[in-house]
Amino acid sequence: MTGGRFMSEVGDHPTPALCAEPRGDEGALSAISVQAAPLIRPFGPPSPHRGEEGDRRKAACDSPVLQVSSAFADRIVETARGWIGTPYRHQASLKRVGCDCLGLVRGVWREIHGAEPELPPAYQPDWAERSGEDRLRDAARRHFGAELSVAEMRPGDLLLFCWRPDLPAKHAGILSARDRFIHAYEQATVIESALVPSWRRRIAGIFRFPEKV
Repeated sequence: MTGGRFMSEVGDHPTPALCAEPRGDEGALSAISVQAAPLIRPFGPPSPHRGEEGDRRKAACDSPVLQVSSAFADRIVETARGWIGTPYRHQASLKRVGCDCLGLVRGVWREIHGAEPELPPAYQPDWAERSGEDRLRDAARRHFGAELSVAEMRPGDLLLFCWRPDLPAKHAGILSARDRFIHAYEQATVIESALVPSWRRRIAGIFRFPEKV
């Protein structure tokens, strides 16, 4: 994938390479980019065969919606906002030093719950295109529980995005208000963006942070 370009907060065209590796010398950041294990493992266990996807989605929809307190949801948003301004760095997850979209989710999980639940290998910017597996969504199901509908989403929820219907989820963010979300933007920083129609129609999954693990 090619590198993306910064999109203003009022823009309506998300770049389809937000989790691609940034260009240029990362210097010392490359040494710390994998110090902490990602919450979501791009090269984790493979997804079931695509023919089973309908049954799997139905089972997720039939599961009860995870309920959390308003205070906990507010804490998720407040924690995510604490990462705003952190530079984008592929695979990193250190507040004010560097993170990618996955690293932001990892960091919020650590601040809320402590240790992350999975130990990952390194992942390349084109992992989703190369594997063809929907591993972000699969890992979210393992650790966040049932998938939610758009009507059920609320601030503090995890959002996954895909660039085309036939591609796996490739980007992640945290809903911070009814029409805003926080995410790491390639070649820029962690920002809070408007959930404009071009972002909303690319939502591939919605999950709720568990209050207890």
